[in-house]
Amino acid sequence: MTTITPDDVYNVQYIAAEDISIAASLIYQAYHDDPILQKMLNYSEDELAAYEKKLRALIREELSTFWQEKQPLIGLYKNNRLKAVACVFESSSQLQAQRYWHWRLKLMLSAGYLQTNQLIEKEQTIRDALKQQGNYYFLAFIAVDPHFQGEGLGRYLLRGLDDLVKSNAQATGMAVFVTQEQHINFFQTEGFEKLKKLTFNNVEGELLFK
Repeated sequence: MTTITPDDVYNVQYIAAEDISIAASLIYQAYHDDPILQKMLNYSEDELAAYEKKLRALIREELSTFWQEKQPLIGLYKNNRLKAVACVFESSSQLQAQRYWHWRLKLMLSAGYLQTNQLIEKEQTIRDALKQQGNYYFLAFIAVDPHFQGEGLGRYLLRGLDDLVKSNAQATGMAVFVTQEQHINFFQTEGFEKLKKLTFNNVEGELLFK
């Protein structure tokens, strides 16, 4: 695998195919309580199992699309074990908001027609807000193993993504959309700046750029 940022203990590198299922599990745990996903996927305590099934399907299809389109799936490893993951796509790639029909069909069958269209609308709104940024990277997911929370792994992973941006002479920077205040503060401490407030399904978030 291609190493981006080496370290004596941790290293940031592209995820191997055999680690995709672990990456999906980390993302699922990190985004289980995401307010926008809960709205889109009709979260309710009475139908928790249905919500979790849709969330797993969404993450599975997202990772599959990233992998097939060769967009960066970056992992933070310790002793060859995946401890954190970031899913990134380049704005100039073919991974557009109007996904390929087979991706949309699979997601509609698993997550639902309305939910799929809401996801596509959300992505298109974010892209429209970033048009002036040129060819940027967008951080779609970032997740850290819950057992390693508070150890700075997220910061280490973000600095590995800085190297990814620097390695691409055409890239203008990296964007991320965040809904929770503590996460906004986290990204700001890593050099991200607020760009625009956006609201989806009555959930307000902040679009940041670095």
